[in-house]
Amino acid sequence: MSTVPGGHTEPRDEVGRHGLRNVGRGREAQTGTAGGRRGRRRAGRGEQAMVPDADFTSYYGRPVLKASPWSADIPAYLFTGGLAGGSALLAAGADLTRRPALRRAGRFGALGGLFVSFALLVHDLGRPSRFVNMLRVAKPTSPMSVGTWILTAFAGPVSLAAAAEVAPVLPRRWRAVVRLADRPAGLAAAAIAPAVMSYTAVLVSDTATPSWHEGYREMPFVFVGSSLLASGGLGMLAAPVEQAGPARKAALAGAVLELAAEHRMEQSMGIAAEPLHDGTAGRYLTLSKALTVLGAAGTLVGSRNRVVAGVSGATLLVSSALSRFGLFHAGQQSALDPKYTVVPQRERLERRAETRTV
Repeated sequence: MSTVPGGHTEPRDEVGRHGLRNVGRGREAQTGTAGGRRGRRRAGRGEQAMVPDADFTSYYGRPVLKASPWSADIPAYLFTGGLAGGSALLAAGADLTRRPALRRAGRFGALGGLFVSFALLVHDLGRPSRFVNMLRVAKPTSPMSVGTWILTAFAGPVSLAAAAEVAPVLPRRWRAVVRLADRPAGLAAAAIAPAVMSYTAVLVSDTATPSWHEGYREMPFVFVGSSLLASGGLGMLAAPVEQAGPARKAALAGAVLELAAEHRMEQSMGIAAEPLHDGTAGRYLTLSKALTVLGAAGTLVGSRNRVVAGVSGATLLVSSALSRFGLFHAGQQSALDPKYTVVPQRERLERRAETRTV
């Protein structure tokens, strides 16, 4: 409320969850001489408003935030990077438990996911030289810089472990070296894999985009769960059921972790969670959750049936991809609507003010 001449009060303009409130109540905008003293004397005589009521949709015709310039390359990169990390972890476990078919599927899955990730990242950057330039410095405070070095460190052991799977066709002088580095390379890749699975969550949440930033606490758990879901699905799809036990367990663990973390994230995000249920993002994420439940049920019921296992694995792979694309679109949608920026900021200021007064 604000005090005006005469001692009475009138409502103050407020930005709320539904836009701008208390605008246009007894306050018309005049131009020219009507805006001076005569305008004040004639107030209340029913003059027509010279401008339309304010509509809280943008700032001077533009969103408060500029949406990320990222294209579809980035959500695909988020998916393939997670698949690579999860597959490397699964391959190391299969190697230690003597499951050669699952180990082979995991190593090739990790190498393929890594290769596609590099290709998507370079395509988004525009030129390969830009990726090389990022390796000139290591900046711990930059998620992009840290992520570049994580991928680069991951590439060596993953490539060496995958090469060990095709050692018989390599030149003779390389066979002994590759076979000697077989297990150490796989274990080294598995040691880096958790960082590969989770760093992209930090990359997207360390931005001003509301639906990404507000979920920063739970986003890494969502991404790790999605990575386990994808790698487990690939293992179920590529390995015989006799050797796919660890893949089934990884898929089920990923399903539980992803669904639980997503639910917790939506509860903690406040108004910024709305884009997760609307538009393209809402459709992708709803379908992703349904496929996760369906794939997990198939994993439990058809653990010994090759066809059911393969279909369930493919379903989980699609579910993981839809989750990444859905979260990406939710962030883009939230950047275009100013209320997802303004309302959380005001709520934080109010909480700080309450803390100081206590």
